Amino acid sequence: MLCGIDEAGRGPLAGPVCAAAVILSDDFPRDVLNDSKKMSAAGREAARRIICAKALAWGVAWAAHTEIDEINILQASLLAMKRAFEQLAGAEDAAWPSGISGEIPFGSSRLPPSLPFDLSAVVDGLYPPDIPVPCTTMVKADARVPEVMAASILAKTARDLLMAHYGRLYPVYGYERHKGYPTADHRERILQFGPSPIQRMSFKVR
Repeated sequence: MLCGIDEAGRGPLAGPVCAAAVILSDDFPRDVLNDSKKMSAAGREAARRIICAKALAWGVAWAAHTEIDEINILQASLLAMKRAFEQLAGAEDAAWPSGISGEIPFGSSRLPPSLPFDLSAVVDGLYPPDIPVPCTTMVKADARVPEVMAASILAKTARDLLMAHYGRLYPVYGYERHKGYPTADHRERILQFGPSPIQRMSFKVR
């Protein structure tokens, strides 16, 4: 049994990094999956609904912009992955960071009756999170491993939903359009209006 883990949001200048962990059932319709970066927003959303409804288990978790500034983006990404696995596993200490949990427009995790004894994980990238199962790292796993594809889709759609929410809270920054990524328009808005309440202060605007 395999758990796929991936993150979204390492590159933006604002907002949290998001991670997801997914275990697919044998009869899951894998043809709905793809590398999330190659899917349209509508395609990702359609796949998200199927994953949330039909995956054996899934969890979504976050590391806040303040944690990114404190421990750096790589460590924050690994922390979000660890939390996503804990969400999937139903651990008591898997709560979202303070200040984020009340704002997630996404729903709760889907827990299995119990974790399979032979569970292992595949993580997209070069570095594994600190989780209590064997973990393999794989570059571009989000384009090769269905479970990681599913995790990538959940992480991307969850973060996009949250950034759209922040776009309503802080409309001058346009988060609903660029999702916090360093577009020219986003950089100009930061220079014009100053850092937003979800700014990653450790990231350079120019």
